Amino acid sequence: MDAADNDIILDATRRWLEKAVIGLNLCPFAKSVYVKNQVRIVISEARDPATLLEQLMMELRLLEETDPQEIDTTLLVHPNTLQRFLDFNDFLEIVDAAVADMALEGEMQVASFHPKFQFADTTINDISNYTNRSPYPTLHLIRESSLAKAVEAFPEAEAIFGRNIELLEELGHDGWAALDVGPGKARS
Repeated sequence: MDAADNDIILDATRRWLEKAVIGLNLCPFAKSVYVKNQVRIVISEARDPATLLEQLMMELRLLEETDPQEIDTTLLVHPNTLQRFLDFNDFLEIVDAAVADMALEGEMQVASFHPKFQFADTTINDISNYTNRSPYPTLHLIRESSLAKAVEAFPEAEAIFGRNIELLEELGHDGWAALDVGPGKARS
């Protein structure tokens, strides 16, 4: 990948964050860290899961060792590996094992986003899947302490998922498409 490719991927990721995640308030915790420039976005050049795992572990350590005021959370975008959702989904077990092996359980967690994300018991085109759809496969590294503070500030955190499904059902596929948050789109 060259710098132009990275710029396209970074732009698409930021557009998705701004228009979908923050714009639709899919994650009520995202805006505060994003506007304070505390979200690290890393474009991985990994072309295989083993290399991606190495980079994930380095990013987890970096996040652990960095002041949350500097980097609160990290998005590890990996456009060149785990393109098939089932492969990506299987890789999440390896991610969980790595977090445990690194003795980071209770300190860090990894959330998952993918262009073809699909929850169990849904069809591929079910609008509820779009709550976790990103322009490129993405692993979101989250500090548990930051998540706990955010949940404290948002007393009905358990209702977020249900509210997001209702919102996307109202928005529909045409509304989602109008957000223009897919990969490689022009910025509006």
